Amino acid sequence: MDNEAALDIDGMLAHVGDFSRYQLMLMFLFSIINILSAFHYFGQTFTSLVPLHKCNATGVANSSIADPCSIRIFDNSSYVDVPCTTGWIYDDSNTNGYISIVQELNWVCGESWKSALGQSVFFVGSVVGGIVLGILADNIGRLHTLVLANMFALLGNAVTILSNNVVLFAVSRFFAGCATDTNFVMMYIIVMEYIRPSMRTLGLNICIGLFYTLSCVAIPWVVALVGTWRIFLLIVSIPHLLVLLFYVLVPESAQWLISKGRIDEAVECFRRIAKINRRTVSPKTVDALKRYCEEHIPKKTEKHENLIGLVKTPNLRRKTLILVYKSMVMTLCYDAISKNVNGVGLSPFVIFSVTSATILPACLFILGVQDRVGRKVLASGSLLLSGIFSGCSGLLRIFVQNPQPELILVLAIIARLGINVAYNSGHQYAIELLPTVVRGQGVAAVHVAGYGATFFSTQILYLGVFWKPTPELILGIVMISGAIACLYLPETLNRKLPVTLQDGEAFGEDEGPFEFTICGSRNTESTIALNRGSDGQRTYS
Repeated sequence: MDNEAALDIDGMLAHVGDFSRYQLMLMFLFSIINILSAFHYFGQTFTSLVPLHKCNATGVANSSIADPCSIRIFDNSSYVDVPCTTGWIYDDSNTNGYISIVQELNWVCGESWKSALGQSVFFVGSVVGGIVLGILADNIGRLHTLVLANMFALLGNAVTILSNNVVLFAVSRFFAGCATDTNFVMMYIIVMEYIRPSMRTLGLNICIGLFYTLSCVAIPWVVALVGTWRIFLLIVSIPHLLVLLFYVLVPESAQWLISKGRIDEAVECFRRIAKINRRTVSPKTVDALKRYCEEHIPKKTEKHENLIGLVKTPNLRRKTLILVYKSMVMTLCYDAISKNVNGVGLSPFVIFSVTSATILPACLFILGVQDRVGRKVLASGSLLLSGIFSGCSGLLRIFVQNPQPELILVLAIIARLGINVAYNSGHQYAIELLPTVVRGQGVAAVHVAGYGATFFSTQILYLGVFWKPTPELILGIVMISGAIACLYLPETLNRKLPVTLQDGEAFGEDEGPFEFTICGSRNTESTIALNRGSDGQRTYS
């Protein structure tokens, strides 16, 4: 190699091994993170599971059951419905005898708002945690932040186990929420950075698509096996301690170390990889990397753009606001549809497992079609599909008395398949549309806005207590509105992507809402290479 040529990070990886023993170890550790993340995120669904229940009318003379929350008393030649004050009888026949916090503390009927509040506060924590831990990641490093986020998950779930009132439950769920989604993202970034670019799609897809899917499918049966919510949360909490071992096994992000001027530490990370991959790093190679690092360390005197630039000009402002709205729709509906396992007439365990199995085919579908049909048609079409089938489920409940549970389940499977496609491909669209100069900040802001919207997912599902079709109808309308909004975003496939704010303002302004790549629309410019994950999963800048 020429002694004068600088060597970038991908070039350095080629010298130390970019898809060998060390990368396989990182993928294994990332698979563990996927398992922990899935159990942490969806465990709350079963912690607050609402079992079938009815008022305990035993010993109440001249009474019958009117509905789960009241009894009908015959008095003075007439029937009077009165609220239940005698406790509840729970039917756990379709939940394998599992006891949730709702059953243990009788958070049903007039008290049902308590579990809904706890889940909503979880997403308040995810917004706060996403912002705070995101700032910390830029100051203390990706690895420290990864470990800290998983300790928040451990703390939040452990304190939840001690909960015997709504205040402690809400506080503990806030701390648990602070871990989301940082407990996953930081490892994603590290793994993506240390794998050969051409293998990132395959490597990340194996870890995420396979292990996240299998974990989601397994969660309800782990719940059924352990029997009570406290033991389940204990099982969810303790494995997070394994992440402390990552300090021994996982390197810090070399990109971050270089951005902070810690070049020697970045070099040491690569030496460590080379040793495990049985490669030798010559002093000449190290010098070439150091030259690259010195050239790319940000100068303190350079002007840096910020988020304000995204809303200063009309066209870029419109696209940014649509991206924010799309993220809110995707994340809200993804969470609500995933949790909507009650009131179908089938075991919520079966419903959750079957619908969770759609994650893997959704990933494979994205891999197969995204680079053929384009981003816009995939984003809009998947939201439209999910919205239509979710709305149909609500309409079926309105016009058909006691609809077949199997039919409701089929509609739910298709709705979740559509929202999985939208959610797992959606973040890449934002990465490509936002100008390079503010891409990191912009993607973070869009992502946090999405998690902020999930505060309302539990509240939307709670409306089903008053009228069963309400959640499906609301979610259907919201997703269809998101599909329409996506039509007003420009296509990014095979286009030269915006670098400056001026580029972002002009990008795609000559494109109509119904111009799609699949229909032969103009998209002939070469695409700028990004660290994007066409693996069909969450992608971060």
